This record gives sequence, structure tokens and C-alpha cells, in this order.
Amino acid sequence: MREITAQEITAAVKKLCVDANRVLPSDLEELIQTRSEKEGDVTARSILCDLCRNMDAARQMEIPICQDTGMAVVFAEVGQELHIQGDFEEAVNEGVRQGYVEGLLRCSVVADPVRRGNTNDNTPAVLHTRLVPGDKLTLTVAPKGFGSENMSRLKMLTPAAKEEDLIAFVKETVELAGSNPCPPVVLGVGIGGDFELCAYLAKKALCRNVSQRNPDPFYAELEKRMLDAVNETGVGPQGFGGDTTALAVNIEAYPTHIAGLPIAVNVGCHVTRHKTVVL
Repeated sequence: MREITAQEITAAVKKLCVDANRVLPSDLEELIQTRSEKEGDVTARSILCDLCRNMDAARQMEIPICQDTGMAVVFAEVGQELHIQGDFEEAVNEGVRQGYVEGLLRCSVVADPVRRGNTNDNTPAVLHTRLVPGDKLTLTVAPKGFGSENMSRLKMLTPAAKEEDLIAFVKETVELAGSNPCPPVVLGVGIGGDFELCAYLAKKALCRNVSQRNPDPFYAELEKRMLDAVNETGVGPQGFGGDTTALAVNIEAYPTHIAGLPIAVNVGCHVTRHKTVVL
């Protein structure tokens, strides 16, 4: 059985937190650049160009792309043949702690949701752990800002709902959000499962490459229809109007109960950050 130490995990998470906040995934950066060239509205095109310059500046100056460096969401796929020496959850949180404090990232987590009180090191992380075959550990850190997170929604539809109802819910979510999530947005859509799983699926969908469509042709087409519907709203970059309200819609689906059809929309801003490493 292969072994890995808690210290190795901490070091990896620390680096992921810093890197994810400074440089966007290349597929997303390329998409923003492409949309800036194709945008028909003059003001919208100017804003998209500003976003590109901001990304370049963040990379060159080694500073965060956005001032909201997010709550650290960590997806961990743990190989069943891997033995971790030490406390896994504490190792992850220590990596977040070091990454945010030493990396000079904004610490935005409060210790209690009602009584508040900043933890001053951005811990604890939101940790999702899944056992998988093999002896590797795959870690994905997805810092999630709350300007976009606060605009996310979930609805328990009935089985009688049609594809048009799903599209309408996604479109309505973006219209209600307006400029709040700093569009152009990336939308993670979870369909199926139960109340909490569809929200998880929506968050997981935001970590998929924006140029990669759902492998099921039905859902790939639904992603396109949702994207078209959202861009028809005309909300535009930063809410000033234009053709580019959303950059991508990623759907993740799962079997559900005969009596329900859950759908969740996790809104990601144009700085939809995530970075992965395999240990």
C-alpha cells in the first residue's frame, strides 16, 4: 500500500490556494479573450478587454485576480490503496491556513454563521471527499467568492417539468442576479439526486473545463440551449448590457426519485477558479 504524509497534503493545498487565486484555468481565460473579440456591443467589448488586462496584471504581479479570494472548497478523490499518515482533514485545513496567510490572500471565513467572528486564516475549508480505485490522491481547490455564490438557487421541481422549465429556471436565476455576480458568469447546473446532491453536482460542474461539453449528447444540447437563453437576457459583462452574459453552462446529472426533479444553479463569476494536482 502506498503512503503519503499529511505534510505533503498540506504543501499541495497551500500551493493550490495561491495558484488558483492568481491564474485562471487556461480554457476559461482563452474563452474570455475570444468573447472580447466577438462581442458586438462596444461597452461590453471594452469591459471584456479590461478583464483580460486584469488577468494579465494578476499573473505578472503575482497577486489575486479578484479581491474576494473566496471560501476554499476542496474536492478530494482518495485512492482506496493509499494510506495517509496523519489527520487528513487537518492537513487540508493547514494547507488552506498557510496558503491564505502566507500568500496574503483575503481571509473571509467567519467561525459561526450567525454570531460571526473572522477565523483570520480562511479555515475551515469546505471539504468533499470521495473514495476511488487506485493509490493516488487527487486534490482540487476551488476558491468560491460569495458575490456569485449568493446568487445561486435550488428548486425542487416535479417530474412533470419539461426541458423548457429547466431552461427557464436557469435563465430566471441569471436575470434575478443581474450584475451582482460580476458577469459574464459560468453556470454549474446540477440536475437530479436529492436536495443536497444536486447542489453538490452544481458546484462540481463549475470545476469542469468550460470547453468540455457533457458526454451525454442530450445534456450537451441542453447546456447549449441554456447558454443561448441566458445570453439572450442581455445582462452583459458587469451588467452593462451586451451579448456575453454567460461564458459557459456545465451540467452534471444524477438519478433521482420518481416523485421529484431537483435542479440547482451554482453561479460562478468570470473568475471561476479551480486548480488540480495529483499526488
